[in-house]
Amino acid sequence: MIRQQLTTRLQQKLSPLQIQQIKLLELNALEIENRINRELEDNPALEEASDTYSDIGDDNPAENYESADDDSSVDISIGDYLTEDDIPDYKLQQSYYSKENEKERIPYSEAESFFEYLINQLRLKNLSEDEFKITEYLIGNMDTDGYLRRDPEAISDDLAFQYSMDVSVETINKAIGFIKELDPPGVGATNLHDCLLLQLDRKEKTPLRQFAISILTDYFDAFSKKQYDKIIKGLGISENELKDAIKEITALNPRPGSAWEPAMETVRAQIIPDFYVETLNGELFFSMLERDIPELKINREYSDMLRNFSEGNSNQSKKDTLLFIKQKLDSAKWFIDAIKQRNATLEKTMLTIMEIQRDFFLSGEESTIKPMILKDVSKLCGYDISTVSRVSNSKYVQTNWGVFPLKYFFSEAMTNEEGEEVSTREIKAILKQCIDNEDKKNPLTDDLLMKELKNKGYDIARRTVAKYREQLNIPVARLRRDI
Repeated sequence: MIRQQLTTRLQQKLSPLQIQQIKLLELNALEIENRINRELEDNPALEEASDTYSDIGDDNPAENYESADDDSSVDISIGDYLTEDDIPDYKLQQSYYSKENEKERIPYSEAESFFEYLINQLRLKNLSEDEFKITEYLIGNMDTDGYLRRDPEAISDDLAFQYSMDVSVETINKAIGFIKELDPPGVGATNLHDCLLLQLDRKEKTPLRQFAISILTDYFDAFSKKQYDKIIKGLGISENELKDAIKEITALNPRPGSAWEPAMETVRAQIIPDFYVETLNGELFFSMLERDIPELKINREYSDMLRNFSEGNSNQSKKDTLLFIKQKLDSAKWFIDAIKQRNATLEKTMLTIMEIQRDFFLSGEESTIKPMILKDVSKLCGYDISTVSRVSNSKYVQTNWGVFPLKYFFSEAMTNEEGEEVSTREIKAILKQCIDNEDKKNPLTDDLLMKELKNKGYDIARRTVAKYREQLNIPVARLRRDI
């Protein structure tokens, strides 16, 4: 049975302005600059503000438009789109830095890439057209470390499918041999073992290097696990000879392609701080990055067009034009308000983090970082936890001690023997210090590290020690052992 029923329901939705503010809040300095430039291109009602406003005059635009008749058929209020003056409504605070004091931006040049370097060497070889094409394809399949990790059979299938080339596995192996002759030594290897042997084969053969080749050839597994007693017994060499051979091996480059970085990776590696916190005579000075972000304002011509089209009799064409102008002006106003709100939120959140971590910003000592979670910042600054999370995501702050991501200052709390709350980052710093000062011939196991931390007043479990050690990218005691 079908019947109609009327129900009342209260539903909470985000307004377009709130959605825009959330999206802008997640963007870092470079992304917000690109976003503003894109909005300037898409919305003609939005424009950059010039340094001078001589074209505006002393008249009050709002007074001029006060007597304008609104189009009652469309819900538009002229006063909503006109301000007391047409000066920028965007900038949050005045910058008192002169051009001489502006932060320097270091230019970079895009050099020859790793793959271009190999292809240029390949052109110097006397190869046939097919050999060159196959070898060039293989170079394109190498990773940025210089390894060719794909099977020749799979490459042969790709060449047949993509280029209709029937290439045998033997031909592909021959092309791999061409790559292994290129510089830097070790390129074209399929794994670390192969890479190290390729580099040793290029060097002059000496008894020491022969020992090193024998270690990699016959005892690579024992060498990677640092089972040195097994190597000494198997090769019949002394401990000093093994030590010199290992020194020879560790001097090799396990990533021959690492000297070249892809162009995009080079760009991404450049961190642009969103905040600056400077320490001077025991005081902290905070500023936000303004960089090349333009000031924004509503286009005066669009405001005039709205007034002119709202006057007099209306027709359908005029209504459509009026609605289009209204839409663009709405979008421009929302964007300016969202940018202003974003800056206010970033500033207040960062100032709260500075207040909590004041000791670190003054000293730069990692051990002075206090326990801090998103909830702590949220309580002090009055924003929701999700807002604080968006602010801390992908944002960086430049200090006297380096550039740090905002997430660096967040850590869980633990209680020491004196009942004081300490940051887990402080415990990690002490753990790293214990490992750095250990006897490398007899490195400390996780159990011994647990006892060392307990002696220093940090009573934590062995599995927690192992977790912190792994987070610090420190291997187990067996792999830290030296001869």
